[in-house]
Amino acid sequence: MGLTNLGIFHTLIGLIAIIAALVSYFRFGKINLSRLSGKLYFYGTVVTSLTALGISKLGGFNPGHAFALFIVALVLLAYFLHAKKPGNNRFRFVENFALSFSFFLSWVPTVNETLTRVPLGHPIAKGPTDPSIAITLLVLFVLFLAGSVYQFRKQKSIYKSAAQEK
Repeated sequence: MGLTNLGIFHTLIGLIAIIAALVSYFRFGKINLSRLSGKLYFYGTVVTSLTALGISKLGGFNPGHAFALFIVALVLLAYFLHAKKPGNNRFRFVENFALSFSFFLSWVPTVNETLTRVPLGHPIAKGPTDPSIAITLLVLFVLFLAGSVYQFRKQKSIYKSAAQEK
């Protein structure tokens, strides 16, 4: 596959982050930073994004590196809101969206790298502009939108319930 040691480490930590996010989504309907799965997603995503800065097919700083830094910014924003603005309030909307958006964005390089590498010798996609990559990302984007609407509605009902209890 042509991966360096850093690339292998980056990939393994990234897989752990993706699995942790999926577990959190299925168990809690969101990436829950209060739970182990959410913490694994947070730390795994930060490590994966930062190690991406040491990986470059193009040489030097490139748009993929900026993309990785944007993902780090999203998860740090979510973590800050989670830690500094606790409770069932409006900050949960932003926290949930930032984590979900970071998860969706993480799929962009994941899909591109996976489909242009596997199966070995005859990858599904010829390059980043291959239609199979675009179709896969479109499906993931639709899932992201549906999940965001679900999370927004769920958080709105939690926020409304908390307001009525006061």
